[in-house]
Amino acid sequence: MTSPADEHASTPGDNPKRALNPPDNTQKDPADWVSGDDPMTGAQTSYLKTLSEQARRPDDFAEDLSKAEASKRIDALKADLSV
Repeated sequence: MTSPADEHASTPGDNPKRALNPPDNTQKDPADWVSGDDPMTGAQTSYLKTLSEQARRPDDFAEDLSKAEASKRIDALKADLSV
């Protein structure tokens, strides 16, 4: 006989946090970020400035970027520097 608690118990397949191979949701398009229009973070500011200097593209850095735009520029600079 099952109890009401047993009927609502999660199995690893029902709960992505408990799944053995959970879906990857760590990568999200910056355009879909809820806080994407917020000003870039201090960490983004520092990293973007460093990358733009390393790539010799100082115009890629601007103080007034949003989180989403900073993320896109960081990704582009990282890709250019890794080639």
